[in-house]
Amino acid sequence: MSDDADLLERAAGGDDTAFGALVRRHTPRMYRVALRITGCAAEAEDVVQDSWLAAWRALAGFRQEAAVSTWLHRVVTNSALALLRRRRPTISLDSPDPESVSDRLSLAVPGPEGRVVRAEEVDAVLRAIGKLEVSQRVPLVLRELEGLSYEEVAVLLDVNVGALRSRLHRARVALVAELARSRT
Repeated sequence: MSDDADLLERAAGGDDTAFGALVRRHTPRMYRVALRITGCAAEAEDVVQDSWLAAWRALAGFRQEAAVSTWLHRVVTNSALALLRRRRPTISLDSPDPESVSDRLSLAVPGPEGRVVRAEEVDAVLRAIGKLEVSQRVPLVLRELEGLSYEEVAVLLDVNVGALRSRLHRARVALVAELARSRT
């Protein structure tokens, strides 16, 4: 399996097969990021498509200062934020896979009833995330749900790590408050 930098270099040289391999490899993660930022499956699909078009156009200009996956995260995040600026905010989130989200959120209850409890908890957390301001939602999604490092998220959002930590703290406080409101 070719590594991303090699595929990107070949794609920049006009190799459509290499670009297709990048698309197959990174689309699922890009879609998850777009879905969690936009809260709408149809919009997330549009964001991913726009992101791949933007990536295709920018292939020649990619300087390999960051990992290809980090660059693609930035492209999809920017596309999702642009879409959010063009529409009014929404608070709904499509139903994700409760298992993958619960793993990220450390929601573990054993047994069959645990799956039901976990799905309800995941749904509540994602609804609460969807109600956060975009400036809080995006770093929280990238760090906590997508598992990017602080440094990667800081690069994607073009902020220093200290500012990112501050945003994440405010996002977590707001998330806890939103969860408390939803439980009363």
